[in-house]
Amino acid sequence: MTFDYDLFVIGGGSGGVRAARIAANEHGAKVALAEEYRMGGTCVIRGCVPKKLMVFASQGPAMIEEARAYGWDTQIGGFDWTAFRGKLDAELDRLERIYRAGQQGAGVTVYDQRATVAGPHEVRLADGSTVTTKHILVATGGRPFVPEFEGREHVITSNEIFKLDALPKRLLIVGGGYIACEFACIMAGLGVQVTQFNRSPLLRGFDTECRDLIVAQMQAQGIDIHTGIVISKIEKTDQGLHIHGSDLRDDTFDAVLYATGRVPNTDGLGLEEAGVKLAENGAVAVDAWSQTNVPSIYAVGDVTDRIQLTPVAIREGHAFADTVFGANPRKADHELVASAVFTRPEFGTCGLSEEDARKQGPVEVYVSAFRPMRSMFAGSDARVLMKLVVCKQSQRVLGCHIVAPEAGEMIQMAGIAMKMGATKAQFDATCAVHPTMAEELVTMRKPVRTA
Repeated sequence: MTFDYDLFVIGGGSGGVRAARIAANEHGAKVALAEEYRMGGTCVIRGCVPKKLMVFASQGPAMIEEARAYGWDTQIGGFDWTAFRGKLDAELDRLERIYRAGQQGAGVTVYDQRATVAGPHEVRLADGSTVTTKHILVATGGRPFVPEFEGREHVITSNEIFKLDALPKRLLIVGGGYIACEFACIMAGLGVQVTQFNRSPLLRGFDTECRDLIVAQMQAQGIDIHTGIVISKIEKTDQGLHIHGSDLRDDTFDAVLYATGRVPNTDGLGLEEAGVKLAENGAVAVDAWSQTNVPSIYAVGDVTDRIQLTPVAIREGHAFADTVFGANPRKADHELVASAVFTRPEFGTCGLSEEDARKQGPVEVYVSAFRPMRSMFAGSDARVLMKLVVCKQSQRVLGCHIVAPEAGEMIQMAGIAMKMGATKAQFDATCAVHPTMAEELVTMRKPVRTA
C-alpha cells in the first residue's frame, strides 16, 4: 500500500517536533505534523519557559533588599505587569518561529489545524480532508485539570495565568503540587497577596524533610497556606470571587488559580475508535518503545503520563524516530531523571526520596542544613538543605535532594554522577569548591540517621 506520509505527528510540542525533525532530517522519512494551537507545546507556550521568566521577574524585590544589605543605596518601585507581559509575548513568538523554522528546514509538512486518528493508517484534518500514513505518533501533551463544582467557570489555570490583563491583588491558588507552589512563590514575589489551599500536605511525593523546609520558607514569605480544605462553591460578586470551603471558610479573592493536576490530551482524538488502549485517566498506554497495542500508532510525552518533563518527551521522541526510521532500536531511559521545582528557594531532586529508599532496604542518610553565607551576611534567616540518601549495603547514592537558590543548576551536575552509579565514597573523594553551598555535597562525612 502507498501512503501519503511515512509518519504523521499529531502535536507540535517538544516530543512531537523532535520526532518529526529527526525522522525527516536524519532518516529521510516523509513526515507531516499537525498542531491546532501554537508550535512549541506546553513547555514553550504555556509552561516551563514563560514560568521561568516569571520566576526571574519575581526575584526583583528580594534582590533589591539583599543589595541594600550589601551596602547599595537602592530602591524598587512598582512592578509593570503590562510591560513584562509584552516582552514575554514577544519572546514566546520568537521561540515559536524557531520551532516552526526547524520543521520547515527538515522538510516536515506542517498543518496548522487539529488532526485526529481516523484509523491505524489514517489521519483526519479539521478541514475535512483525510491523509494516509504508515505510522502515527500521538504527542498531544496534557492540560490542566479542574474538578467539577459549582462556579468552576470562574477560575483560571496555568494556561491563562500568562495572559492576565492585570495582576490580581488577592489571589487564591488551589493545589499542592509543584505547579501550584511555583506560582504561589512567583505571584508573592510580584507583590500579590497569595493564599494557597490544598486538601493534603503540599509537595506530596517529594522528600518529606525537603518539602517541610520549602513550605516553611514559603510561609515566611507571606504565603498563607491552609491544608485539609476542599472548595465546594465559588460565587462571583461585586467584591470578587466568594469562596465556600469544606471548613466553612468564607473568603473573597480577585482571582482563583486551580493547579490541581494535569490530564492527558486524548479527548476526541479518535484513539479508542481506532482500537488504541487508554489508561483509566485517558493516557495512551504504550510499551517501553512508545508503541501502543495498534502497531502503527505510537505516543510520546505527557500524553502517555510516564514522566511529565520536557527533556523526557524530547528523548522519547528521538528514540522513537531512531527506532522506527533509523534502524537503531533504542528505548528512552526513564531511570534517575533529575528535576527542579522553581519555588523560592528552589528544589533540585534526583533519585529516591528517603521514604521511598527505605522501602527498598537499609539506607544511610546524610543531611546538612545551614544558613548560606550570602543570605546570612544580608541578615536573612533563609536556610538551605543538602541531602544524600545512600544504600547501606552498596554505598551507592540513591537520592540527592537540594533546597537552595539555584538548586536546579546544582542537581544537574549531581545527576551526572548518580547516572554513572557514584558511591558515597566517590562523592567524598571529590575535592570541594570553596566557598560554595554545593561543597556540602562532598563534605558530609557521617550519616545523621540509618534505617
